[in-house]
Amino acid sequence: MDIRHAMAGAALAICLVSPTQLLAAATTDATLVQRHKFDIHIQPLSGALRQLSAQSGVRILFPYDEVAAIRSRHVQGWMSTKEALARLLAGTNLSSAPAGAGVIALASPANRSIARRSPLALQYAQANIAGAETLTMAPAPEPVEDSTPIIVTGTRTTTRTVAESLAPIDVLGAKDLETSGKQSVRDLLGTLVPSINVSNNGAGASWAVRTLSLRGLGGDQLLVLVNGKRRHNTATLFINGSVQNGQSPPDLDLIPGNAIQRIEVLRDGASAQYGSDAIAGVVNVILKNDTSGGAALTMGSTADNGGWQGRWQVDKGFSIGPDGGYIHLSADGALQDNTITKSSPITGQFYPTGDPRNADPDRIRAKYGQPQVIGGNVGYDAMIPVGDALELYSFGTYSKRHAAGWLTYRTPAALNNIYELYPEGYIPRIHVYDEDFQVAGGLRGEVGGGVHFDLSTTYAQDAVKYSQTTSLNPSMGTASPTRFYLGKIRFDEWTSNLDLSKELDVGLAGPLALAVGAEYKKNWFLIGQGDPESYIDGRYRSPAGTWLAGQVRTGVGSQGVTGFLPEGSGEWSRDNWSAYVNLEGKIVEGLEFGLAGRHEDYSDFGTTDTGKASIRIEPTRGFAIRGTASTGFRAPTLQQQHYASSSTINVPVNGVNQLLPVQALPVDGIAARALGAVSLKPEKSTNFSAGIVLTPAPNLNLTVDAYQIKIRDRILLSETLSGTVVMNALAAAGIQGVAGGLIFSNAADTRTRGLDIVSTYRAGLGGMGTATFSLSANFNKTIFTHIDPVPSVIAASGLALIGRAKIGDLSEGTPRNKFIANILWEKDDFNLNLRATRFGKITQRASARVYHTSDYAACTAGSAGCTLDYVDEVLNPKTILDLEVGYKLAKGVKLSVGANNLLNTYPNKLKPVNRTAGSLYNAYAPYGISGGFYYGRFNLEF
Repeated sequence: MDIRHAMAGAALAICLVSPTQLLAAATTDATLVQRHKFDIHIQPLSGALRQLSAQSGVRILFPYDEVAAIRSRHVQGWMSTKEALARLLAGTNLSSAPAGAGVIALASPANRSIARRSPLALQYAQANIAGAETLTMAPAPEPVEDSTPIIVTGTRTTTRTVAESLAPIDVLGAKDLETSGKQSVRDLLGTLVPSINVSNNGAGASWAVRTLSLRGLGGDQLLVLVNGKRRHNTATLFINGSVQNGQSPPDLDLIPGNAIQRIEVLRDGASAQYGSDAIAGVVNVILKNDTSGGAALTMGSTADNGGWQGRWQVDKGFSIGPDGGYIHLSADGALQDNTITKSSPITGQFYPTGDPRNADPDRIRAKYGQPQVIGGNVGYDAMIPVGDALELYSFGTYSKRHAAGWLTYRTPAALNNIYELYPEGYIPRIHVYDEDFQVAGGLRGEVGGGVHFDLSTTYAQDAVKYSQTTSLNPSMGTASPTRFYLGKIRFDEWTSNLDLSKELDVGLAGPLALAVGAEYKKNWFLIGQGDPESYIDGRYRSPAGTWLAGQVRTGVGSQGVTGFLPEGSGEWSRDNWSAYVNLEGKIVEGLEFGLAGRHEDYSDFGTTDTGKASIRIEPTRGFAIRGTASTGFRAPTLQQQHYASSSTINVPVNGVNQLLPVQALPVDGIAARALGAVSLKPEKSTNFSAGIVLTPAPNLNLTVDAYQIKIRDRILLSETLSGTVVMNALAAAGIQGVAGGLIFSNAADTRTRGLDIVSTYRAGLGGMGTATFSLSANFNKTIFTHIDPVPSVIAASGLALIGRAKIGDLSEGTPRNKFIANILWEKDDFNLNLRATRFGKITQRASARVYHTSDYAACTAGSAGCTLDYVDEVLNPKTILDLEVGYKLAKGVKLSVGANNLLNTYPNKLKPVNRTAGSLYNAYAPYGISGGFYYGRFNLEF
């Protein structure tokens, strides 16, 4: 006990010395910059300091009164003692200073009096002191998640926490990933982040792609990073998919879910920091970099519509060498069957005239629902130290996926059917084969003078092949094949970065963090033509004595999706370079700022400059005000500039919806130019955000952020253009057998305003365990502030590039508001997660007038009570419940059961006149049309 009092007295004497005297007396200690492999778990900060001491050999003197109530964060990896300590103290009010050789003293704010403390209020954390009693504390239960995680997105510093961020950011950790019940990264984000919605519909060649919308903007206005490096986009262009038309964003399904340590979502424009695509924000996927391991098997199905799913996952980390190197390997595989949801009766004539079966045919033929999928993803993250200050690193993913789904039913008597081949009609089945990879490598570390660098290069490719079965080319008649190879597309991206950072002492309250960097990026896009039978015009006329004798059949090329034509095939490329500068600092205590600027130079459309300014004011601890102002841009993708394919979609003809092929037209092609198209230019944005952060207690956090995003020259895919002028332009370009065209343009400006609210409370329930409560919401509204005049060549036909349907998709096609309430209860080996998500009102606007009765049934022009008007669809607000219950059977063994959409809720049914070809439910619903999914999962940890 005398030794302990002597130590405490010495500690008290050291702490009574003023910080300036302490700093003046201390010299730079080489032990603080030595690198060690740290593994410090979440626990009371006092225990974490002892672990740091034991793992580094440095003694730490700390004030117990301030430290006792603080929970540490998880610190893991190869770093210097100084950096590890900074991460432990980030978000606290404690500062550190050298106190002699191998000793660090922690100090509380100056307004706290240490003279009132008892001698034992100051304690040592140490690796070992000969003859001294060890100061021990009762351990506390270790939570799985860190309530104040350090972020790496939207900042160039390494010690900033979520609560201290200059802009709103969400962090989804291991527990969120495990208990969400979602089977993909994309659905996880749509479930847990209120400002993100998932698109669940599409058509044609883009049918297998589902995208994200952040703050009501498009999926390609959201930048995706992996370990802070740009993730490549999918090769596929999303066509005919409501609010996400004309986009080719990154496909998050191709990242192994079990490879992820956490996901950071920056809800703020960040083009000045990261470049193109970050208008809405940034999703940064951080891969696992430890030596843990696990495996999981999930099985489930929907309640009513089949669609069983199976997913297996396994991952494990391994040490490399004695100096903290590692490699973490991950793999997951998925099997998913089609769901076949309830459909509506298909109207009209089924069989040839005179066939007695026309009296009462089976009119339920459609097969709408989720696709059938078989695929697998593998990933790795690796690092090897090189000397004392450098490390080589690499990470990557590889994926293969085959998705197959049913398109739209064609009746036996239809003009686009050959009765001799399909006497019962047919449904084209499209097959999408994805092969995707990304690999990154680099060298990072310190080069002297406190300058940190990161030199990296990343190469990625997404290659997609399309084929179709149970289809035909009606223009070839009975000679048509029923299987088609439609062609391929491929997108490649090569990105190289050099990032430099250094902390400067310029007399401010804290160091000034300076970061500069440069990036070079090159893209390639390829379209490979399909088999001739998938696109040729066979000019078939039914012979005499057969059904539809003498008539030219509707449809040229394979039905459903037409193959890529030779005229639209080719390879295109572009490159760009950029440079940025970023400053962050603390002017005085409670006042922080951030500044960023970026210059980009593209080979195909010139240069652009962006900037960002951020400020955070904390007048009192636990309450802060933050705000940002920034400009941004998004370059048109090569896909948007060059994609050319046709799909069979609904086209209103004389007031009646008909399934007809429509061609996506390259903006620089002959047909698009004839319709008034001009070359695309980048979108430009202006973002403003302001909010408050309340952290009145370590376990309670509330953020409220308002935002406004103005986008000029927004790149949008047009309405379906049809009619005589369009047909003439298509014919002049050699495009035959299609009923309309789609072209891109910078024809509109939009303004999005909204509000994000996120609150979290973690409570100890005594003998009842612990509970985490969260309540979050997003309110969002987009309006069009300007639409360019309609090109004169199509204006006379009454056509518009941006019409009421396109305006409706962007202004009303996603929920105007979204609320998420979640409770996670944990007691011993048992946990329960219950989540309620309320999606606000959605409106699907019609693009053209159709004939209908007062009860919205289709009718014929001129008949009694028949009206020609727009028939919009309204999705009423719905609340979706998700539930998961888990139990640990033994150490490292867990069994869980759960339900996504527990109450088996479906979206509104379409009005009869809009139930084209058997569709019944509104596919604009962000929760899909397949109903509830119920599953069981078995987890192992090793």
